[in-house]
Amino acid sequence: MIIARTAYELRAALGDRSKSVGFVPTMGALHGGHLSLVELAQKNTELVVVSIFVNPLQFSAGEDFEKYPRVLERDIEILQKAKVNILFAPTVEEIYPAGQVITQQAGKLGAEFEGKIRPGHFDGMLTVVDRLFELVEPDAVVFGQKDAQQVALVRKLLTEKKYGGKTVRLIVGPTLREESGLALSSRNRYLSENERAVAASLSRALFASQRASSYESAIAMAKKTLDPEARLEYLELVDESFVPVGPEFQGDALMIVASKVGSTRLIDNHLVHIEREA
Repeated sequence: MIIARTAYELRAALGDRSKSVGFVPTMGALHGGHLSLVELAQKNTELVVVSIFVNPLQFSAGEDFEKYPRVLERDIEILQKAKVNILFAPTVEEIYPAGQVITQQAGKLGAEFEGKIRPGHFDGMLTVVDRLFELVEPDAVVFGQKDAQQVALVRKLLTEKKYGGKTVRLIVGPTLREESGLALSSRNRYLSENERAVAASLSRALFASQRASSYESAIAMAKKTLDPEARLEYLELVDESFVPVGPEFQGDALMIVASKVGSTRLIDNHLVHIEREA
């Protein structure tokens, strides 16, 4: 595996671009969910680039930027075992040579749910994603379904921009879960044993309303199942554009949830089918 720390080294590692390139952007602290995205990239492209960069622009004041887990040596070992071709591990100065300036706006889609709780988060996310796409010029990018609102915003970005003169394909990997149902996340390491049990109720809440006879019953079943110690921030049913579906909806919708367990924020989502009784 080639480790590139600058744009120059990345270009040299990519070579003559005769192979299709898959790209998996991460903030490190890698787990099985990340590796499932790497496997998807390997199945769909010939050369895989993984980036590790903890992006300061997507952390709001008071969030966990300083304590976000940074375990690069461990991550390098994991990626080597996974037979990744190139690791891009740049500095903040390499990504933002002109300073940390927001260049992308998430707009209305980025102002609700996660964006409402974390103002500016998605502007920062799109800014770094756009910069990384410009540097890598991938043929396909792979993101995880757990971060569903992020996926929706990246999909929108890719319909609006080309990189390296081409349209980039978005591949979305399914959410991987622990045996308890808890979605894999780098932040899970912050949870105590008791908090992990509470956190597992997020997925149980989503699965409890997998098939419901109405919008109201789906929301009610989920809230009833959620552990009271999981402090709910939002629970909603949305369509693929992240617009709430409303009480008259029938069909498939995405149930999204965010909760704080102890000091750790967790998000999750699952597809729910609403079919009204005749």
